[in-house]
Amino acid sequence: MTAMSCSYPNDDENLSSEEELFELRNRIPIAQLRHDMEFKRRYRFSKECVLHILLPIITDKLEYRGSHPISMIKKLLICLRYYGSNCFQIISGDIRKIHQSSISRIVKQISNCFAAELSTYIFLPNTPQHVRKTIEKFSSISNFPNVIGAIDCTHIMITNPGGPYGETFRNRKGWFSLNVQVVGGPNLEIMDIVIRHPGSAHDSLIFDRSAVRARFERNELNGILLGDNGYANKTYLLTPVLNPVTDNENRYNTAHIKTRNTVERLFGVWKRRFSCLHSGLRTTLITSAATIAACAVLHNISIRYNQNDVDDADVLEVDLQDEDMMENYNDEIDDEDYDLQTGLQFRNQFIATHFS
Repeated sequence: MTAMSCSYPNDDENLSSEEELFELRNRIPIAQLRHDMEFKRRYRFSKECVLHILLPIITDKLEYRGSHPISMIKKLLICLRYYGSNCFQIISGDIRKIHQSSISRIVKQISNCFAAELSTYIFLPNTPQHVRKTIEKFSSISNFPNVIGAIDCTHIMITNPGGPYGETFRNRKGWFSLNVQVVGGPNLEIMDIVIRHPGSAHDSLIFDRSAVRARFERNELNGILLGDNGYANKTYLLTPVLNPVTDNENRYNTAHIKTRNTVERLFGVWKRRFSCLHSGLRTTLITSAATIAACAVLHNISIRYNQNDVDDADVLEVDLQDEDMMENYNDEIDDEDYDLQTGLQFRNQFIATHFS
């Protein structure tokens, strides 16, 4: 037998050794290697970021198995393509001549690797300098003071998980979903995420059970969250005035809406970049949750390393997948409900102080 060789046309002699490594090991078309934009369109990240940022994350956690293992880089690219296109696993397997069961294992493995990095890439402002910069960036949007995050929930479609609790995942629009809570930052980054609640869970319930609420209650976080009227007013969470009457309330509402809109745009960019979140996940419940977490980590990596390929101007100023499905709280509350009354009193004082 003669050894196989691989040669390139003369006009491809400028390929780097890293690009040759991609081609030799994974049979990736040269066009995708030479033109970074084509590569980025398919995998959502540049070749440099894939090689030097994403690949080390998974190689630190996975090891080769079997007599004919699939290379780490190939696993990574298969999974990135799945996140970005959400094509059926059997089709992805046919294209690469890999069995669908192997594609399923790869998606699960790689998703778990990135999900394990949640605390590394997703966190609320944790130093005085970080808090100050976050407040300044939010304030630059519409002069709304002391904001450290915008909070909202978004539904991500999944298949019916079945079992005795399967119907709890059916949301108010009739399809099965996970209701995912996100606290977004001024640069459309994800600063906190909660993935464990079914589609029937109310936004306010998810927040009440979240660690971020507990941290505010313990005064571990300083600043204000902005939420819609699916949440109750608190001294650290402000919502719009449902029926503004005064000029002060109108100015407050305008600034609130413009500032909180960052989390709506975040959902649009996130789901557009990783279309599996927009069109729905067809994997098991555990793998779907890991996929959502992985896409959250990758979203923040793309921002940190300037991998954005979505023009914010093209993203609608509402969630691309679901509208606000939750009931609004009424400003008229029982006098005995001390927490709600305290929150409304704080909001009224806040409006009088900052928007008069």
